[in-house]
Amino acid sequence: MTKRSTAKPKPTTTKGVPGTFKAFITKYPALGKAHENVAKAVETVGPLDAKSLALIKIGICVGAGLESALRSHVRRAQQHGATNVEVEQAILLGMNTVGFPRTVAAWSWAQEQFSRGE
Repeated sequence: MTKRSTAKPKPTTTKGVPGTFKAFITKYPALGKAHENVAKAVETVGPLDAKSLALIKIGICVGAGLESALRSHVRRAQQHGATNVEVEQAILLGMNTVGFPRTVAAWSWAQEQFSRGE
């Protein structure tokens, strides 16, 4: 049995965040704050550690076809100790559910993020 990490998610920052999102929260700061508060509440409601949360969010991004969000969650997963292999597995788990093309697209987005080294 693997011991669960007690690392809590880090506060949201705008480093590495897409410019469109930055512009949106600059124009609508109350909505940005509300979004951040909901994210914090959801992250702390259960026993999952930050790395697991980021890997799960990667899977959600695969299913929804969200390239920018996937890249963001790859960065977060890596910041919380996830390896490239763990990120790739989170992506590959979606293959039978969301299809081969969407999985390959998500895998390619992750490869690009890995090469950026952020």
